[in-house]
Amino acid sequence: PGFKKPPALLRLKRKRPGRRSDPAATAEAAAAPAPRGPSAAARRRNPFSSLDNAPQRAAAARQPPAAAPAGGDPAAAPFWQVGPSPGSGVPSSEPSAIALSSQPSDLHSPLAVPEVPSSPRQEFPADWSIKTRILFMSSQPFSWAEHLKAQEEAQGFAQHCRATETTLPQSVQEPRLCTELRCAFQQSLVYWLHPSLPWLPLFPRIGADRRIAGKACPWAQDEALQQVLMSDWSVSFTSLYNLLRARLCPYFYVCSAQFSVLFRAAGLAGSDVPTAAIAPTTRGLREAMRSEGIEFSLPLLEESRTRKQKNSEESLETETTDGLGGGSSVEDAGEPAPSDDDDDGSFSWLEEMGVQDEVKKPDTISIQLRKEKHEVQVDHRPESLVLVRGSNTFTLLNFLISCRSLVAAAGPQAGLPPTLLSPVAFRGGTMQTLKARTISGRARVQGGFEDVFSLEVLGPVLPHALHALTLVLGPAQRGAFRALLSPHEPSAAFNARAAPAQEAVHHDLPACGLHPKTLDQLSQCPTLGKSSIRLLEMKDYAYTWKA
Repeated sequence: PGFKKPPALLRLKRKRPGRRSDPAATAEAAAAPAPRGPSAAARRRNPFSSLDNAPQRAAAARQPPAAAPAGGDPAAAPFWQVGPSPGSGVPSSEPSAIALSSQPSDLHSPLAVPEVPSSPRQEFPADWSIKTRILFMSSQPFSWAEHLKAQEEAQGFAQHCRATETTLPQSVQEPRLCTELRCAFQQSLVYWLHPSLPWLPLFPRIGADRRIAGKACPWAQDEALQQVLMSDWSVSFTSLYNLLRARLCPYFYVCSAQFSVLFRAAGLAGSDVPTAAIAPTTRGLREAMRSEGIEFSLPLLEESRTRKQKNSEESLETETTDGLGGGSSVEDAGEPAPSDDDDDGSFSWLEEMGVQDEVKKPDTISIQLRKEKHEVQVDHRPESLVLVRGSNTFTLLNFLISCRSLVAAAGPQAGLPPTLLSPVAFRGGTMQTLKARTISGRARVQGGFEDVFSLEVLGPVLPHALHALTLVLGPAQRGAFRALLSPHEPSAAFNARAAPAQEAVHHDLPACGLHPKTLDQLSQCPTLGKSSIRLLEMKDYAYTWKA
């Protein structure tokens, strides 16, 4: 009697939206016992569902959505608040809203809620994450950035190769007729890459298997060709490191399919010695580095532990002062917490009891994994960032050249060396330019429409390129523009502090190829932690940003 044919099931599904419109009726129907008889199958509750589901969904659906700004400009609101108005006639998707609101604070979630905007400042903090896309928006047209003349393009390349410093006035009246502005724009788009395989997307490398699959990879089954590629890559990698030690290269990136490495010269990021940051890492990689004698630290993990310990001490002091829970809380607080260090692997007490042969003892690997469970839990997360300082960076160089996990052994990226990205020329490097295009449109505002002009920049936008673009856009757009930045999420952890808090370290880096203002910005100690700038706005030549 409970069997239903497909047409009956379709009719039942059509009736469900009307029944779900009344949350109270749904809850009562779920709580009431199912009546007996042949007609009870249509109202029968799913025995595998919880009775608490319906009230929770109804309560979540009753939560009002966040309102848009009073100005009516959708661009001024965060992107998760922009949507159809209640009276627009567009059906809203309640399940998707509930799913977004119920998501945990995952470190890998792309919907990271930006922080409160900063106060206006003359400079924005250094962002060491690599951007995959930047969208600049302004009320002034970007026509000056399109259709560069051959002479202007060549002059921009020459200025980059010669590290020529370009000084622009605070405001350019006719940007389209300003040759210096257009040449400086071309100069800011240049970066250097190795290897050069135009038919393959070489950045980002993490999670790029789907984009590389199906492309021609003649080295995948040819070991001799793989050895030639790796030998050439090792020469380029060593050349970059030598330039960095000679302070002729400020920084460079090594991007593999598993992790990325950022090498920085002494004097950058508030450190007086060269540094190398690796993210994300795994326990196996960290153990391999320890076995090679590479000394490193986990700054984000140590910072998290310090913060938790400080919070627990403050809460303990508050409970002790307030006397909550009587004297038992003080006694419990005085007892030492169980530590994983007590498991030293000694089982002498089993021998004393005479049962050492009958009890199965855990092996050494299991004991070590239990001791390091907190370290294993951060694998592939921002907290797994590894920081190497000083002479250990040279040991890391040799370790990476001989590291087997640096190159994928199977899959679409098998045998493909890591990508090297640098702001300056190096041996084996190929000059590349970011892709820039202008877009114009109209946006709805309060009382009508207004023209909105955009400039889209695609490619691996390195930290110096972001700052160089802002130096050009400020005078060209009369000190007013907004920028939406899309960072490569695994590289956001590079914004962790690279040195203890101290005064700014200034080293002689005039020949590193960067603009003096850009060099001053990158010399400051990072302040973004494991986040990155997602919204940058200039108004009256002052910056505000959200991370």
